[in-house]
Amino acid sequence: MEQAAAVEGTWDYVIVGAGSAGCVLANRLSADGAVRVLLLEAGGNANYHWVNIPIGYLFCMGNPRTDWLMKTEPDAGLNGRALDYPRGKVLGGCSSINGMIYMRGQAADYDGWRQQGNTGWGWDDVLPYFRKSEDYHKGASDLHGSGGEWRVEKQRISWPILDAFRDAAEEVGIPRTDDFNKGTNEGSGYFEVNQKRGVRWHTAKAFLDPVRSRPNLRVITGAETESLVLDGSRVTGVRFRQNGVLKQARAEGEVILSAGAVNSPKILELSGIGDPAVLGGFGIPVVHALAGVGGNLQDHLQIRTVFQVSNTVTLNQLAGSLFGKGKLGLQYLLTRSGPLSMAPSQLGIFARSDPRLETPDLEYHVQPLSTNKLGEPLHKFPAVTASVCNLRPESRGTIHIRSADPRQPPAIRPNYLSAENDRQVALRSIKLTRQLMAAKAISQFNPTEILPGPQVASDAELLARIGDISTTIFHPVGTARMGDGPDAVVDVRLRVHGLSGLRVVDASVMPTIVSGNTNSPVIMIAEKASDMIREDRRL
Repeated sequence: MEQAAAVEGTWDYVIVGAGSAGCVLANRLSADGAVRVLLLEAGGNANYHWVNIPIGYLFCMGNPRTDWLMKTEPDAGLNGRALDYPRGKVLGGCSSINGMIYMRGQAADYDGWRQQGNTGWGWDDVLPYFRKSEDYHKGASDLHGSGGEWRVEKQRISWPILDAFRDAAEEVGIPRTDDFNKGTNEGSGYFEVNQKRGVRWHTAKAFLDPVRSRPNLRVITGAETESLVLDGSRVTGVRFRQNGVLKQARAEGEVILSAGAVNSPKILELSGIGDPAVLGGFGIPVVHALAGVGGNLQDHLQIRTVFQVSNTVTLNQLAGSLFGKGKLGLQYLLTRSGPLSMAPSQLGIFARSDPRLETPDLEYHVQPLSTNKLGEPLHKFPAVTASVCNLRPESRGTIHIRSADPRQPPAIRPNYLSAENDRQVALRSIKLTRQLMAAKAISQFNPTEILPGPQVASDAELLARIGDISTTIFHPVGTARMGDGPDAVVDVRLRVHGLSGLRVVDASVMPTIVSGNTNSPVIMIAEKASDMIREDRRL
């Protein structure tokens, strides 16, 4: 017999997921005092000290306190390897454990969405929403906003080896830029970050904390959503479990799924919304057939190249002893600067793998450090890591439930490098990296290639080695894509096709991945969705 659910009130809006999108939605929708808003978060509070210290991402990813510890399925493109797939397990979601890089992507990304039939999602349409929430360190302009919740600052570090890397980029024809967010991000420069005076600035701090006292907003943590409640074709609520107790929240207006590209499709499928072939495999009755749920997965795969250097200092040496670590800690404590204030990647380069391309298709994350794997000890020798990713991969994967048990994580199958063009871009990116490291500006540091290794020369050898050294940058999108046609999940107002009372607002609605880091685009999506939800309420 199914357990009866305790009723946890009736609300105008029930938002599932207090991550990058959910915190924005809770803030904007609860601004109307007549609207009752419930925000459900499966994780806990973000009061862990390593959430706030920027370098703390090293101690948050892979930590069961802050990370759901998901993994991909073994991937043929990675020579059968499975990757760790960090997802934020606290208020603020992935913005509480991510790389803090402020990046919008390219104007062409959003114009491409519009050209696919997604009216209202072109660059000119979305730019005002980026500006709305932005608090840019240089102040307001036609491109940037000031006074918003989402703080954007310069990094509080400088490294000679990274400055030389910029010079090398100029040598090979990649210009310098002081702003990656003008609509074209071509060039090299230090990434701007979501920090405030050297402290991580996540969406729970920015959007949720200032409004937590609103009487019409309730936030429940430790609330793991198990399924949606439907009455015919209308979604009327959410079932969730808290401390082992099954509860139900009723929604008189809408349920808004903001559980991310991994968990939003999972919740849809557990509710009987999805591809009948998938649901039938787990004995889940089909409530609403929607073939695109969980498909169209896209992610940025980065190829980690490592070069040993000399005649300079990298983080490998600075953090290589207890004394060195203590010195770095004291510097951060006194000045909120230095290596402990670093984002995971400091220098960015956006370049073209083919000169015939109109816009850059490669993004470099360059770091004055090296390790075998994120979270493992740094190498004993001084080194730099130049990770490069294909910004517009053609490979497509899936995220589907692996069980009818809500406690089981979904099966994540990115299918990296399954498209031939992605393999060719990967090869060209390695060759460009080697060209950069052979530039005169770098020669003073005597770079020696460690990964993939100078002995790996032919295209066939390189492709095999790329499968060994590549990893995700944690940018999954597209699993509930916006658009029309048989594989679309939501319309241009992010309403789920064929159902009422249900929207999806998170990275899963992106029809194609943006040409850069994905966190701030998700905030933009939530800002735009908030306006659409309020407009539809007034109709």
